[in-house]
Amino acid sequence: MKKTFSILLVMVLSLGMLLAGCGGSDNAGTNGNGEAPEQESSGNQEEEKVLNVFNWSEYLPQEVIDQFEQETGIKVNYDTYSSNEEMFAKLQAGNAGYDIAVPSLYFVEVMVKEGMLEKINKDNIPNLKNIGDEFLGRDADPNNDYSVPYMWGKDIIAVNKELVDFEVKGYKDLFNPAFENSLVVIDEPRTLLGGMLEMLGYDANSTNEDEIREAGEKLKELLPNIKAFDSDSPKTMLVSNEVKAGVVYGAEAALAMRENPAIEIVYPEEFVSLWQDNLVIPKGAPHKENAEKFINFILRPDISAKISMEYPYGNPNVEALKELPEDIRYSITVPADVVERGKFIKDVGEATVIYDRVWTEVKNSAQ
Repeated sequence: MKKTFSILLVMVLSLGMLLAGCGGSDNAGTNGNGEAPEQESSGNQEEEKVLNVFNWSEYLPQEVIDQFEQETGIKVNYDTYSSNEEMFAKLQAGNAGYDIAVPSLYFVEVMVKEGMLEKINKDNIPNLKNIGDEFLGRDADPNNDYSVPYMWGKDIIAVNKELVDFEVKGYKDLFNPAFENSLVVIDEPRTLLGGMLEMLGYDANSTNEDEIREAGEKLKELLPNIKAFDSDSPKTMLVSNEVKAGVVYGAEAALAMRENPAIEIVYPEEFVSLWQDNLVIPKGAPHKENAEKFINFILRPDISAKISMEYPYGNPNVEALKELPEDIRYSITVPADVVERGKFIKDVGEATVIYDRVWTEVKNSAQ
């Protein structure tokens, strides 16, 4: 009886499986509810058609993402951050599946030292030839083994000349009581503290704790004039006349000027912070080849030009510059004398902890 029962059980199970195979096509490839199951990170075909991007806010047009998806069939998942520190903290805690990130040079240096980046296969990025030589071989990554230039620019002062009846030349003028509760500043500790350091006669890349703390105390004196810390879209408050001036990214000022002609750019006489942002592949990226396809796509002249048209930052892609209208090329060009006296923020090693601590104290004082 046991043997007979076993044979019958096998026959019933086999019949069930046969019926499921013949009649279950409506839910084929689903979880039984008509929905596709979650894909595991096993390198299967579905997983290979995905790219997870972690980038700054307002830094890549949606039409560029759409075009990449249409041309490659690769689905782009897109998350944003508002500071290098935010990006670094999330990736340092363990890559949450990101394939692309866009850190500034001094954070590339840190991430290389910490072993947080994948080495890039340059054979997969022939469009690297479009990048100007002056943007390659930076100290942070001398052979560009881990990073590819994306955009560059400057942090400047933007002033609404209709709301301000005196000349603004630099950071020292922002302390004027006339600016009470009427400044917007980017949430960038190295830029703001760097401005204070240079104003006090120190180096923006100082590693001296006493100097950094003094810069923090000076910045606290500016807090009554600061209405908002905003790295996402500081132009919004400039355009709407909610503020009279601000310390902002150059492109944000250029965009504000398009909508509000009263906005003008001031290159601070004490300190112009220069920066270069770079495409990198975080360690453990699940779709490294897709990331390299994306980087090569971004470096195409037509694509890079589209990015500059919407977000007018400095563009290291010399071939893309040729495709831009003259007014856009002019708006993203930094005068030679400004470049000469400007400074790139550098990795300050262990002093980074001091900057973070002082910045936290400043922000807490603002609450």
